[in-house]
Amino acid sequence: MSELSNPLAAAPRHAWLLPAGVTLGVLLILGTVFWPTLYSMIEIWERSETFTHGYLIFPISAWLLWRQRAELAQVQPRPDLRGLVLLAAAGAGWLLADAGSVNVVAQYAFIGMLIAAVWTLLGWAFVWAAFFPLMFLLFAVPVGEFLIQPLMGVTADFTVAMLQFTGIPVYREGMFFSVPSGDWSVVEACSGLRYLIASVTLGSLYAYLTYRSWKRRFIFAVLAILVPILANSVRAYMIVMIGHLSGMKYAVGADHLIYGWVFFGFVMLLLFWIGSFWREDDQPEPERATAPAGKSCRPLFPVAVAALLVAGLWPAYAGWLAARPLPAMPELQIEAQGGWQPRDAFTTWTPHWVGVDRQLRQAYAQAGNSVLLELNYYVTQRQDAELINSQNYMVSQSMYEDWLNVGEQRETVEIAGQARQVRQAKLKSRDGQRLLVWQWNLINQQPTVSDQKAKLILALDRVRLKRDDGLSVLIATPYDETDLQAAATILSRFAADMEPAIGRTLDQVDGQ
Repeated sequence: MSELSNPLAAAPRHAWLLPAGVTLGVLLILGTVFWPTLYSMIEIWERSETFTHGYLIFPISAWLLWRQRAELAQVQPRPDLRGLVLLAAAGAGWLLADAGSVNVVAQYAFIGMLIAAVWTLLGWAFVWAAFFPLMFLLFAVPVGEFLIQPLMGVTADFTVAMLQFTGIPVYREGMFFSVPSGDWSVVEACSGLRYLIASVTLGSLYAYLTYRSWKRRFIFAVLAILVPILANSVRAYMIVMIGHLSGMKYAVGADHLIYGWVFFGFVMLLLFWIGSFWREDDQPEPERATAPAGKSCRPLFPVAVAALLVAGLWPAYAGWLAARPLPAMPELQIEAQGGWQPRDAFTTWTPHWVGVDRQLRQAYAQAGNSVLLELNYYVTQRQDAELINSQNYMVSQSMYEDWLNVGEQRETVEIAGQARQVRQAKLKSRDGQRLLVWQWNLINQQPTVSDQKAKLILALDRVRLKRDDGLSVLIATPYDETDLQAAATILSRFAADMEPAIGRTLDQVDGQ
């Protein structure tokens, strides 16, 4: 086999100087072109302790590549046009994510473009040989906040179950529970996401460096996911027990966090210590199958220019989209229907929806029943002014707020004789008032409670130059703990009466 046809044929040292320099230059240009996306990652690394490790990912990836320099030097650098396909696909994904203001997807697409650029300029054989160091870059994306609510649920379920198992009476409402010695709440900081992210990142790196068998690497990576979830649940139970047994003198202030980190550190050290009994880092890497190379050599500089053009197309189009003027937006007006009449506010609860272009908040009454209606309208989707945003919520999960969310889930309800899904929340104020809340989004006159579906529809509409406006509908009424169905019936009747008028609010806006 000739040297040209063998991607692992030894390449002279000087043969790497130009490809390495051009590749580094292209990566730096991509970092400049997509700087807003890169900076959005850096901002989160800086403000969130959960993702501070992001600063280390690029240096660690570079060190892993340097560690493999002897093996990588054997790879013949060869431009591969197949990488442009991945580059274009990642760019299209970035455009959709940018149009829908989904930062995490845009950030993953950016990392994908960096890897695709390496493939395009150095060839698949290089990507195959440096697969883990390149894939490790994905840990730079600050992702995982969607796991907060499920992890909080796991922590609350485990803690309450263990308290009951040990004979301590517990009264629970959602993420809030009471024991004879005091009240507790599972908030975002108790979810264990910080422990999970740190464990998965460190565990994956440890498994790669310590083991040679992919089976052992996979098993350890799975343990790095399961162990911190269990450890966090045990940690929460121990903290409640310390507080309970000490008469709420300990584990209720700053020492609460200290105990948590000490316990987590001990569990992680134990995991790595146990994993060291099966270490294989004194053994050579197993022989890997040779990756198929491109069919022919391509001139480096034209390929580099092509890569930059393919990558630069998407932010140029996104910039043009963002520069378009906003459509005309008259004030929202709803005519009362079905005998409902406007009335004064009957509750202090105010949902938290950010970046709203137009808002309507009005209470209505009919036959002694009261319902609050709040409409939050977004004429087009852009950063910090999005219909679907993690900062849009019914009530903050902090236990120090005036209102507490004691139960939120999707429910199938009947509105105007049709089964519909709504996001239902049960809220309780410090002074004892309770509200049953239904929320849904209206896009292209179609109701939906799926954030993923809504994001995709709005992003596609924006990219295709269609209207990408959306409306959040919230309705709320007081409820009694003993008769939740009565409140649901009131909301169902109100929605059926008022929904035609609500739907017409979207037609008040001039389409683009």
